[in-house]
Amino acid sequence: MQKSTVTKLKQALIATGNLKDYGTSTVTLALSVSDHRHRAQVRFYRCDSFKQAWIAVAQQLAKTPQASWVRLEAVQSTQKLPRETFEKRLAATFRMNYWRYGISFDADFKTALLEMESNGQAFFRPSKAHRIGKNRSGSWVDYDRVEPYLDKREGALPVDIRKTENVWAFTTAGVFTDGQKIWNLSEQEDCGKGVRVVTDEQSELQSAIEHGETFLINQLKDNGKFVYGYFPARQRVLSNYNVVRHFSSLYALLEAIPFTKRTEDCAKVKLAIQWGLKNATIEKEGAIFVDDNGELKLGGQALLILALSKYQDVTKDDTFMPVLMKAFKGVHFFQEPSGKLIHVLNPDLTVKAAYRIIYYEGEVAFALSRLYELTHDKNVMDLVKQILDYMVANDYGKYHDHWISYAINEALLVFPDNRDYMKLGLKNVFSHLKFIEERDTTYPTLLELVDAAVKMTDMIKRSGNEDLIAPYDLVRLRQVLRYRALYEITTGCFLPEIAMYLYNPQKFIGGFYARHDNFRTRIDDCEHFLSGLINYYNYTYRQA
Repeated sequence: MQKSTVTKLKQALIATGNLKDYGTSTVTLALSVSDHRHRAQVRFYRCDSFKQAWIAVAQQLAKTPQASWVRLEAVQSTQKLPRETFEKRLAATFRMNYWRYGISFDADFKTALLEMESNGQAFFRPSKAHRIGKNRSGSWVDYDRVEPYLDKREGALPVDIRKTENVWAFTTAGVFTDGQKIWNLSEQEDCGKGVRVVTDEQSELQSAIEHGETFLINQLKDNGKFVYGYFPARQRVLSNYNVVRHFSSLYALLEAIPFTKRTEDCAKVKLAIQWGLKNATIEKEGAIFVDDNGELKLGGQALLILALSKYQDVTKDDTFMPVLMKAFKGVHFFQEPSGKLIHVLNPDLTVKAAYRIIYYEGEVAFALSRLYELTHDKNVMDLVKQILDYMVANDYGKYHDHWISYAINEALLVFPDNRDYMKLGLKNVFSHLKFIEERDTTYPTLLELVDAAVKMTDMIKRSGNEDLIAPYDLVRLRQVLRYRALYEITTGCFLPEIAMYLYNPQKFIGGFYARHDNFRTRIDDCEHFLSGLINYYNYTYRQA
């Protein structure tokens, strides 16, 4: 690396403070380096002084290519734990991958592992009884994976890591560089720990969206089908496929393409639509349905309509309009005389499940609203009104579903004075605001919900119905909106300082992940992150 970069890294690391452990009179630095193609190589340097440790680090950095991803950390606090105590604390973590400390099996840090070394390679495994969000993880150390890794990294180990009486837990503070810019790493005790401190929100948002669109479009194979997802920490590709999410992910791409202005990607989206129509739809009684493994889902109907409507809106290509109208016709087969919607049909159009998941009504109301914007067909809007009226009558605001907020925003463009829809939309978000503020996982649909809710409150203001907002705290709503957007970037986006500890790191840049599920990334994860961040950016920055 350039001497100037090395000097700046040194200054930035010194500025984090607490470099020396006065309890042991040592300084311990950890250097992680990735060439973008391979997992980071990690080395620990433990010396009597910072000067001694830095000499060793600087020598290594001098041999490191400038464009490498480099993460440099200083161990700031350590605690010697009896093995039994460590194992109990690890098992007590509420979600897998939520152990956020480095560990060492010896006092001299010759067997030390950074937090992301452990989590990035699934060294800690959850118990078979663990149910995400339901109980403690029951996590344990998979020594069959850890031991070969440390043997390769360090050579002969000074202790038997399976049998040491104690384990040392430690925290770090540090910096990261991609060779051009240096970021401080967050020390906050949340899911953003160890990720860059965002100092330029607009630039980071723009970068996340641009990389996100690149990642998602790269998941499309030549035949138009997606690679559905990965468990990067386990180096596994997901083999299942959800064709409903095939269409919803195409919708997210069609939101992203106007943002990135990569119009050449529209051809790939069109091919993917054609793949979906050929391989995942059936035609019955003049209507087209999405067939997801023998189930015709109302949600599938909605996402097909939404994707095709968005494609025509973005490209002005009306190739799929006949399909759109046949898909619209299919919605009628899900209706009951009461206005209630059936959720799942069999391929012969008999009822399979009257109810499956609360999202479906909001999805179809939103999709039909978008179809109405293309066609101005009164039959379409009559059906939207029927669905929304049913939601109002049955208190759907208690479900705090982002699709409902999307649907109401679109409906208010046509029914700008419908106070019942406004009340439904307000309850939909404000009854859930405390949960949104406190949620520890990234949960990207929460940002989508707040995006839509902020837009809705502004529409209500413009309509002269501001009295409906009086009971609610709009300032708090805006604060939550910004908080969730930044939280998504720093806790769910595969930034280089996280991706560098996974296999083939460059492959995942721009992807979005669920930390609590072995850093799982799926096309539907990416779809929700992209939609939420794009809507936030456009509403926050585009007016400038």
